[in-house]
Amino acid sequence: MKVAIIIPAAGASRRMRGADKLLQDVDGKPLLRIMAERACAVSDAVFVTLPNLDHPRANALDDLSLRIIPVPDAAEGMAASLRAAATALPDGIDGALILPADMPDIGSSDLDSIIKYYENNPHAIIQGSSLDKPGHPVLFPADCLSLFKTLSGDRGARPILQQMRDRIRLVPLPGRAALTDLDTPEAWTKWRASR
Repeated sequence: MKVAIIIPAAGASRRMRGADKLLQDVDGKPLLRIMAERACAVSDAVFVTLPNLDHPRANALDDLSLRIIPVPDAAEGMAASLRAAATALPDGIDGALILPADMPDIGSSDLDSIIKYYENNPHAIIQGSSLDKPGHPVLFPADCLSLFKTLSGDRGARPILQQMRDRIRLVPLPGRAALTDLDTPEAWTKWRASR
């Protein structure tokens, strides 16, 4: 099975009050690079959305085997990234895993677990969960990807999940991995203190 990984990274990081959450240092590297490396470790079809090809975040992705997708309408919200990425996917993809770039507790082994679960349940939508709560990442079968082109606003793929809720299967991830997203300075401070 060929599963693409989409890392939506075209957002403005507004809640960070001037800092870029995806360029925050984690173990000596920008968070975006770490997440992209983890994705590349489990898939040879990794797509990262950025506002444009010259964005400072592009430097964090130098020399990685992935494709950067420019999102000129990124200000609209997450839907713009998902639409652009879905349009860029090559033929023959069996599914696409959406990996938020601001969730540093999701490791390569978690991505691998979700992809393996999908291989045994190829018609299901596979959603990471922690503490019995649905979270990220989410793997969508190929037949759902055309629906990405209908998304709008900043709700991500939530409308698709609501429409297809009977197809969702949860895969538990360790700790709070599926729920921890770092999009404010306070969240970063708390996360760093907990390590």
